[in-house]
Amino acid sequence: MLEPRRRSLRPPAQRGSSRHEPTDAALPAGEELRQAILAKLTYTVGRDTTTARGHDWLAATVLAVRDRIIDRWMESSRATQELGRKQVYYLSLEFLVGRLLFEALGNLGLIEEARQALKDLGLDLDELRCTEPDAALGNGGLGRLAACFMESLASLGIPAFGYGIRYDYGLFRQVITEGWQNELPEDWLASGNPWEFERPEIVYPIHFGGSVELAPGEGGLIRHMWHPGETVLALAYDTPIVGWRGRHVNTLRLWAARAADPLHLDAFNQGDYVGALAHRARAEAISRILYPSDATPAGQELRLRQEYFFTSASLQDLVRRHLRQHGNLRTLAEHASIQLNDTHPAIAVAELMRLLVDEHGLGWDEAWSITTNTLNYTNHTLLPEALETWPVAMMERLLPRHMQIIYLINWLHLEALSERTGPLDERTIAAISLIDETQGRRVRMGHLAFLGARRVNGVSALHTDLMRQTVFRDLHALYPEKIVNKTNGITFRRWLHQANPTLTRLLIDTLGEGMLDDPEALRQLERFASDPAFQEEFAKQRQANKTALARLVAERVEVSIDPSALFDVHIKRIHEYKRQLLNILETVALYRAMKADPDLDWTPRVKIFAGKAAASYRQAKLIIKLANDVARVVNNDSEIRDRLKVVFLPNYNVSLAEAIIPAADLSEQISTAGMEASGTGNMKLALNGALTIGTLDGANIEIAEQVGDDHIFIFGLRAEEVEERLRRGAHAPVTIASSPRLADALEAIGSGLFSPEEPDRFRPLIDELSHRDRFMVTADFDAYWEAQRRVDERWEEPRTWWRSSVLNTARVGWFSSDRTIREYAEEIWQVPVGVG
Repeated sequence: MLEPRRRSLRPPAQRGSSRHEPTDAALPAGEELRQAILAKLTYTVGRDTTTARGHDWLAATVLAVRDRIIDRWMESSRATQELGRKQVYYLSLEFLVGRLLFEALGNLGLIEEARQALKDLGLDLDELRCTEPDAALGNGGLGRLAACFMESLASLGIPAFGYGIRYDYGLFRQVITEGWQNELPEDWLASGNPWEFERPEIVYPIHFGGSVELAPGEGGLIRHMWHPGETVLALAYDTPIVGWRGRHVNTLRLWAARAADPLHLDAFNQGDYVGALAHRARAEAISRILYPSDATPAGQELRLRQEYFFTSASLQDLVRRHLRQHGNLRTLAEHASIQLNDTHPAIAVAELMRLLVDEHGLGWDEAWSITTNTLNYTNHTLLPEALETWPVAMMERLLPRHMQIIYLINWLHLEALSERTGPLDERTIAAISLIDETQGRRVRMGHLAFLGARRVNGVSALHTDLMRQTVFRDLHALYPEKIVNKTNGITFRRWLHQANPTLTRLLIDTLGEGMLDDPEALRQLERFASDPAFQEEFAKQRQANKTALARLVAERVEVSIDPSALFDVHIKRIHEYKRQLLNILETVALYRAMKADPDLDWTPRVKIFAGKAAASYRQAKLIIKLANDVARVVNNDSEIRDRLKVVFLPNYNVSLAEAIIPAADLSEQISTAGMEASGTGNMKLALNGALTIGTLDGANIEIAEQVGDDHIFIFGLRAEEVEERLRRGAHAPVTIASSPRLADALEAIGSGLFSPEEPDRFRPLIDELSHRDRFMVTADFDAYWEAQRRVDERWEEPRTWWRSSVLNTARVGWFSSDRTIREYAEEIWQVPVGVG
């Protein structure tokens, strides 16, 4: 529990008159903020300094800092309206913002002032920031990208709203019990969220079910009247997102689901207390958790309800705002650009058409023109299971009017193509139709987003090329101008300046403060890459971060690790295509090799894993169990003499990433080629000087181009080779037979070496690898092993290693999300960059 070190402090108004209080003009550094914190503690939190606990001090500090944002927030909003600037609306099911206090202080230039203010109160800023819970608003790269983009939009002065869901419990809090993942609610709102503003006056009705009535309209046209069977209310909560130097502030607006009638009083008075609240529980389930399991029909329905809920609320909100400012929806595309972050908000195509046609009386053709000039779509995956489709029957039941609109969009789309190109054959119709007739009739949400968008973008050069060649091949042939590339980026302010202050101080001392404003200024670091004195300082900051991480590992999982060992880091969502299993297999093979030849001069290595598996993803959860079982055996084997350690850190989130990334020596980016859209963890780790071991997948290709082939460890099949092997079928038995080391590792796992109490525990993993191996784990194993031995050789040559490490930091400035957002602004959204 965080408590002030000097318990005698009282708010200024309670002090004796003998002490002189300086005037505002003469306040020393931090004094104004100190007084503001005390005032918030007393008059808003309702505590004094003798009873306040850690979360009380956090709330008071956040509220004091938030006050310094509000004026800038309102000024930014006024300037946008007065200048009539075009706004960006970013719709995302995830916003993985993490902790906000340090980011806000950093962007406002208040870190040292806050540090002094809290010190004067007997508090430590670094301890206080750790009491802030991570906002449970996302899971992985999709949500973290959205958070980086929101910060860059504000930093570049582009007016924007982020729209998402205010989840009560997020995805889940991961607890590891005897090596198994268990899921508990992530109760991040237990002490409230001092950053947000509830907006009870901003509420929109979200309709589900019911029927659609046809009625005569103006000019002899048919009017569609939706009579919903259920209405849920969307309540707005706003969080200000402050940009660099505090020059511009945007809004993250999240929606909470509420029942239209909170209580059925008749049922309650009849003694049915549970039944009286059943409809409320059903409504509020929409914003309870992120990604409810879709293993059941009820889970699938809840996911669709979530996606429509936040999309409809967001579109109603931005339409209302546009009408208030501009008075005419015919100019919507001139003043608004809507970005759909992945396929989750793809229902926006049908919903915007419904609003324009049914609610505001526009003709179909005019409404379609507005829609297709306002919406844009970012695709993040080529995996069929992640490219959402919904059963037609469920769509017709939950969203009957939208299903009518989708049918009409599809019919007009096919008719227009037939007129343009001649009669369409069955194969072409099957490929480009919005309705997939081969899987029990399902709506292809990716296809819907593609047709309704002005631009469709991939998130790395390879991913964009593969989009054109695979999932959207036929649509791309018909609309070749739609697909463009926008390689992802990260905000350096979060992932360097704030996450790694020791490295940042070294860079400022070496390059000057200009590097804080211009990521490309890091290029100047190249001339120091071979300088022994600079290498020594660079290595020192890494060692300090590794020592700090070693303490964290000891606290959380009670494993002692050596900070001088090579820290080999694999931190990301647990999924078969991300191939944590390949890393574990290499770990087992390395362990077996050490056991066979213990006197060899092995490179000391710590394997660090972190990540969550979806609650219903059995194979991924089994991989987590395998990692923990391997760790148990390896870490307790005295014969290895601590030269190999394995750690699985539970409950991976933004704050844990901020502790791991600055301490990483090696960055594991080993996904199956052609399956990772981009990745952003690869960028964060390279920025902090970690060397990448990876496949030619996602943004790894562009990282290799930037840092140079000599400073990255590339291995494995290329995307086209993976595709060819998948086309040919089974390959694993031959591959395993030709690799004694791989066969031995599989035998060790399959025989129960790491699970003697249950020898067949990992049989599902072994069977998958031995027969199908869809993710090319066995195919890439030997190449991965050889790449890891090249890593060992480089590590044993410190000057060569640190030169490569420095060059990684120096050459990744291009991966700033500021660059990415500039490209979106200029080429997709058509909005100017600059603080207004």
